Amino acid sequence: MAKRLTAKIANADLLEGEKLYLDRARITLPYLVQLAKAGQTIYYSNLAQQVGIPNPRNLNYVLGSIGNALIDLGDRTKNKIPPIQCLVVNKRQELPGEGIGWFITQRDFSKLTKTQKQKIVSKQLIEIYSYPHWDWVLDELGLKPVIMDLDVELKLAKNRKGGGESEHHKKFKEYIANNPSVLGLKSDLEIGQQEYLLPSADAIDVLFTEKGLKIGVEVKSIISDTADILRGLFQCVKYKHLIEAEQIVNNEVPDSRTILALQGCLPAELLTVKNLLGVEVIEKIEIPFARKK
Repeated sequence: MAKRLTAKIANADLLEGEKLYLDRARITLPYLVQLAKAGQTIYYSNLAQQVGIPNPRNLNYVLGSIGNALIDLGDRTKNKIPPIQCLVVNKRQELPGEGIGWFITQRDFSKLTKTQKQKIVSKQLIEIYSYPHWDWVLDELGLKPVIMDLDVELKLAKNRKGGGESEHHKKFKEYIANNPSVLGLKSDLEIGQQEYLLPSADAIDVLFTEKGLKIGVEVKSIISDTADILRGLFQCVKYKHLIEAEQIVNNEVPDSRTILALQGCLPAELLTVKNLLGVEVIEKIEIPFARKK
């Protein structure tokens, strides 16, 4: 009874409350809806960056208030609304935080094995991705969907200019191939293969191999503009599928990562695109100056 009352208060607060975490919840839910439609999960740190929360741990109250509001809305309208906060996962286990337990199972979530948690969460993700009424949920809660306006950037990204590889790109690519640790990879990995040719005749800038895992890296140097970086995001999506297709044909288990390595910063207007496409981006990679002899 107390939990039901808490849920009703949370729903009213989500519509009208003035507390900071409720303001953040109203900003966060439309982004989660966008991710649900795209079939993507998101790391706590990435979501915090997306919605302007300095400390990802502060998402706990935000996600809890969203979960309670959805429960109350479902009770009032006789609709089963999936717990969309399941989309937010940690990097260590690729699972939601322990606080999700109350929303998705009557068992003590914290005491379950990782495999048991994965099974429960996977079932919830299927329901979240297939739920057709997320726009209705936003409307009922007085919220607007996230609107992206990238028409100009997409048009420019499609108009790739020729002219060959720049010296900036070549040097950055060579640096990445020889320094896997700047991408958070093991420093003792073999030097990455540059311009690795895929069966589709696409060439990926750098390819690292770690046992059965293939790690493809698309690099964008300091001179890359927004359109070029946007192109890189789409290239990473393509390369992941192509790498795994080649693995399948070679009777290997399809297992890959793709990374967009940026010498500069990811433009703010592309942050949502990065999260929707699920692309791993590492930015602000500096090439050390060579010491003069």
